[in-house]
Amino acid sequence: MLRADALDLIVKLALREDIGHKDITTASLFEENFHIRAEIEAKEAGILCGMEVVERVFRTMDENLRFLPVAKDGEELEPGREIAYIDGSARSILSGERTALNFLGRLSGIATLTRQFVDKTKGTKAKILDTRKTTPNLRFLEKYAVATGGGVNHRIGLYDQVLIKDNHLRILKDKSIPDIVKSARAGNLKNTVIGIEVKNLKELAEALKTKVNYILLDNMEPETIKECVKLREKTGVKIDFEVSGGVQLENVREYAQTGVERISIGAITHSAPCLDVSLDIVG
Repeated sequence: MLRADALDLIVKLALREDIGHKDITTASLFEENFHIRAEIEAKEAGILCGMEVVERVFRTMDENLRFLPVAKDGEELEPGREIAYIDGSARSILSGERTALNFLGRLSGIATLTRQFVDKTKGTKAKILDTRKTTPNLRFLEKYAVATGGGVNHRIGLYDQVLIKDNHLRILKDKSIPDIVKSARAGNLKNTVIGIEVKNLKELAEALKTKVNYILLDNMEPETIKECVKLREKTGVKIDFEVSGGVQLENVREYAQTGVERISIGAITHSAPCLDVSLDIVG
């Protein structure tokens, strides 16, 4: 479920960006009471995501529009699949068209790419996670799209989890990793999730002495990750491993088969191609 207050604000800002004071083309061609019927359809295969956003766009444009969805988020689409029908004012439908399709194409593209990564890792214990590499002000929508595609949401922002990264460690180079984690634990609520990024086996050995919730293995090759998993098994510590950096569709399964629990991929939000969707007048 999407946050209604945030969704309202984002939709209003997006419509203001596109329409400004008025859609001068549509307003000059159609009377206010000129009615049409339109359909939204998929032009290519993918995973549908963003129906609530699309409906909110058209409802914001005109509360009297009739919006009939005939597909739902998470559904696998084929080219030509009808997604929704809209009936009402030509001015309202045409003026909201591009904003609605931009949201729908963007979110469906993220859901589609996420599903491709998830499918590649089937049969392993690795979960596909997103990152904070999202479009400013659209994070909650893009993370919703990741979940729709079968992925798992990582931390939402800097406020809900602790992740001690390489720059933190560089600045605190005179302190040991266990001491750094201890400070982070003391400075936050008892149940706060804490992760730490390591770049080699030496740092990993130190991190395994702590009580972090997960360890991020950053930019490591699969063979090195296998060594990390063996070291964890040797110590008997039960801390989840997360892989990040250099993961693509072509190699994600190789990473998943190393024995890690989590694979975080920035590309599923920052580089997902939009799914091709269109709005056509049918009456």
